[in-house]
Amino acid sequence: MSRREYPTHPLLELTLARLLEFAREPEAVFWVVVFPLALALALGIAFRSTGAEAVFAGIVEGPGASGVRAALAPASGIHVRLLRPDQVDRALRDGEVQVVVLPGPPPTYRFDPTRPESAFARLAVDGALQRAAGRKDAFVPREQRVQVVGARYIDWLIPGLLGMNIMGTGMWSIGFSIVWARTRRVLKRLAATPMARRDYLLAQMLARLVFLVVEAGGLLSFASLAFSVPIRGSAAALVVVLLVGALAFSGLGVLVASRARTIEAASGWMNFSMLPMWVLSGVFFSSAHFPAATQPFIHALPLTALNDALRAVMLDGAGIAAVGGELALLSAWAVVTFVVALKVFRWT
Repeated sequence: MSRREYPTHPLLELTLARLLEFAREPEAVFWVVVFPLALALALGIAFRSTGAEAVFAGIVEGPGASGVRAALAPASGIHVRLLRPDQVDRALRDGEVQVVVLPGPPPTYRFDPTRPESAFARLAVDGALQRAAGRKDAFVPREQRVQVVGARYIDWLIPGLLGMNIMGTGMWSIGFSIVWARTRRVLKRLAATPMARRDYLLAQMLARLVFLVVEAGGLLSFASLAFSVPIRGSAAALVVVLLVGALAFSGLGVLVASRARTIEAASGWMNFSMLPMWVLSGVFFSSAHFPAATQPFIHALPLTALNDALRAVMLDGAGIAAVGGELALLSAWAVVTFVVALKVFRWT
């Protein structure tokens, strides 16, 4: 057939065919169209701008706290939170507040001068209190320049990266392994053997734990040697948190891949499952930036529980009992996802 007999140019036909193929793949449409919009929306809410940069100030509970709060109330852009004395360092470290006011005549400002937002907040709060006193520079406040152990961004970031890596590796490695075996009809052959599906799925999860040693050990060793990131908790507590977290995401990976027939479908479902946790679970920035109405959902996510537990053990020196709530939530995710995967899993 000569070129003239084609109703249209081959390039046009191939382009149209590719567009139709793309439109028939919901996973591809999601990642090209929906994902960027969802990510932009989530980050826009987390770092929403209200004009001038907002200041988050803490006031230590006790005598004089109500007076300081009343003096700061008229100041535009200053959000006040009352803190117990034992909450001060943690709130500063996690970025929940940028400066803490210890009431007194004169008041004392507790902040981290290495953080630009803290230095700015200190000036903004001081200006508001000076104006409330009726004149400029009505007092010369004292300062407590502190650098809380684990307060550096890299200290806070490493547990989040470790949690994200455990999530991604657990889901991707298990999910792709199962779907690859299904697409190559390996699972169909295994179905003809006496092997139970329970054993097959459990083997996938247990094998994942072997790689956890290299995965977590490598990152923690590098962080300690290169950046002196602290690990204040016991090795036993850290190992328990890592194991339970890995099992939780292994169970989720098994569930996501239990019925997917193609790599593209599995990839879409896994990324769809991980998207909320990438953005909401406090990997790169504190989840406290999101509205209060979203906090129950955020704290129900397994990555939030894992990151919180890792930071508590590594930065606060917490023991297993102190992170019992997070471990219980991760265990529930591991058990529920595995049980559901057993029910819906198919060999072909």
